[in-house]
Amino acid sequence: MKAFVLRSYGSPDHLDLAAVDTPVPAPGEVLVRVRATSVNPYDWHYMRGEPRDDVFALLERGGGFAEYVSVPERMLARKPGNLSYEQAAAVPMAAVTALLGLRDVGRTEPGQQVLVNGASGGIGTFAVQIARALGARADAVCSSPNADLVRSLGAADVIDYTREDFTRRGRRYDVLLDVAGSRRVSACRRVLTPRGTLVLVGGPAGRWLQPAGHVFASLAMGPLVSQRIALADTVSCPAKKQILMTLTTLIEDGKVTPVISRTYPFHDIAEAVRYQEQGHAPGKVVVTI
Repeated sequence: MKAFVLRSYGSPDHLDLAAVDTPVPAPGEVLVRVRATSVNPYDWHYMRGEPRDDVFALLERGGGFAEYVSVPERMLARKPGNLSYEQAAAVPMAAVTALLGLRDVGRTEPGQQVLVNGASGGIGTFAVQIARALGARADAVCSSPNADLVRSLGAADVIDYTREDFTRRGRRYDVLLDVAGSRRVSACRRVLTPRGTLVLVGGPAGRWLQPAGHVFASLAMGPLVSQRIALADTVSCPAKKQILMTLTTLIEDGKVTPVISRTYPFHDIAEAVRYQEQGHAPGKVVVTI
């Protein structure tokens, strides 16, 4: 049969008259011979590619190092309207991990004391802001070159790990979000209140999760102490879209803002990965496409 086919968005000039297969009706459908049709505003809106709301997502597998990616609709959340595409790209993995770790795993409540170890990185910069948004006091551990940045995000006290061991300061916290994984669990417990929670997230540069032995030893110790030791497992979290929706609200309300260290063009993505792998980037590394 003959039909006009639209192979790309654009003007009516993109309509091609082509020979295509006659439709085969599915159960409950009827094959109808079209004798006349009409043109509606809907048609040209569709042809021109009338855009819908911008979206962002945290993928279950793979990544976004490409011009296109296929994403299940159930995982898409509306992009914060006050962010650029580059800023929005900095949000999903890092901010979801921070919110999951503090709110859902750490059970942070208003008025509590939170310490973020590794506060100047991608997760840490979000965590300091999210702790404040949850009504808690946020202290931070990072190196001195990044201290001003972390203070600007709302950290009440910044500890320079190159000069001081944060586990021996004597201050106690309700929640310790350990992104850096730089101290033993037994040492981290010293900074927790009797019923405090240690949330394990990251590890040394180049690793997503803590070294396996460190994680398993920590979780095994959990039943033996009154303090909680838990893992923020973002990869298997089923509520990624819901958390992104919460983050959109926090961002549009001005309570959370992405921190971007460097931006690379698409063809320099290898350099972006090398820079990230060094483990010293303040905030996020973004690639424009």
